[in-house]
Amino acid sequence: MLQSGPSKRGGNSACRRALLAGLLAVLPAALFAQASLVREGGRWVQTITGSAPAAARLRVLCQGPVHLEGGTANEIAYTAKVSVRARNEGEARRLLEGFGVRKSTSGEWAVLVAGGGKGTASLTLRTPRLAGVLISTAEGGVEANGVEGFLTADTRAGEMKCDRIAGECRLTTGGGDILVGEIGGGLQSSTGGGRIVVKSVRGDAVLETAGGDIQVGDAGAAVRADTAGGAVRINSAGGSVTASTGGGPIVIGKAGGIVITRNMAGPVQVGAATGVRSESGTGGIRLNNIAGPMRVSTAVGNIMATLLAGRPLLDSYLATGDGDITVLIPSNVGVTVRAQNDLADSLTRIVSDFPDLPVRMRGMQVVAEGAINGGGPLLRISGTGGTIFIKRQR
Repeated sequence: MLQSGPSKRGGNSACRRALLAGLLAVLPAALFAQASLVREGGRWVQTITGSAPAAARLRVLCQGPVHLEGGTANEIAYTAKVSVRARNEGEARRLLEGFGVRKSTSGEWAVLVAGGGKGTASLTLRTPRLAGVLISTAEGGVEANGVEGFLTADTRAGEMKCDRIAGECRLTTGGGDILVGEIGGGLQSSTGGGRIVVKSVRGDAVLETAGGDIQVGDAGAAVRADTAGGAVRINSAGGSVTASTGGGPIVIGKAGGIVITRNMAGPVQVGAATGVRSESGTGGIRLNNIAGPMRVSTAVGNIMATLLAGRPLLDSYLATGDGDITVLIPSNVGVTVRAQNDLADSLTRIVSDFPDLPVRMRGMQVVAEGAINGGGPLLRISGTGGTIFIKRQR
């Protein structure tokens, strides 16, 4: 089970950068021939290739971007490409002095450290099957595919991509998109600003961005999605869903548990759930196939709720400060309705398809109370100024 506590992105990244510097200082340098320099535009580029023995797990520390493809080689093969701006080849060589790829082993772990000098480095790896991978970069993106165990990766800034990860996956970037394919375990991802897009995750998913859209195709368990501003779209979740945004639509296709949403400004839509708790500042709320309790309120916007046929409703509450409320009730769901519309000017501010639900004026309120389909759990409906529609689902 992934923990959903406060992000420790800053502290973890600082520790890993310190470790990178320490390892560069103490690990023996890999033996490789003097690499030639090639001029590419305004930069001088040096490419270093090498290999390390296969190991069950791999740890990678690099100053720049990292790209790993697991299950594609019999040993750990690497290509490091480092570039620097310089006026001539001699100056470039002086600036690149100290750069190298250091490698070591510790139990079941292989460790690769790429860095040193004053250049900008990127590292590409082809590896055997791996039971676990740790990747940390000072800057630049991370891409890792084909890991048969867990993956943990962080970068100070850059895009993160992964696919075909069989175990737990943790991705952290100070700023950049996070793009995820198929994850066999749980997923925890955090970005300081950027999109989070997930195709499939079998375990719990915790997704956090300081600004950007969140999109999930298929989640096998619970989902928590938080963005400071952007859309949240979750097609399917096997468990509960908690979604919040500072502004943008929240769209949940279906959830195997309760859906909880918080939206400062934007619409909310739920296709199917065992219950809903939704709070919205401004924006309409549309709920379909709800099979459990509803606690729904919006300051400004319409509410439309359709109860799931054949499933008893628990005590529920729907309220809007400015807008219409529409409830569709199947013939085989019994409820007791208590509806009131404040600041109403006529009896037509509550419209009911059910003769057992009389509508009457009470001061400045229009109220309707009664049992529908034999009665049952209490459904309270509260509006202000709009119209309340209580309809028979056909």
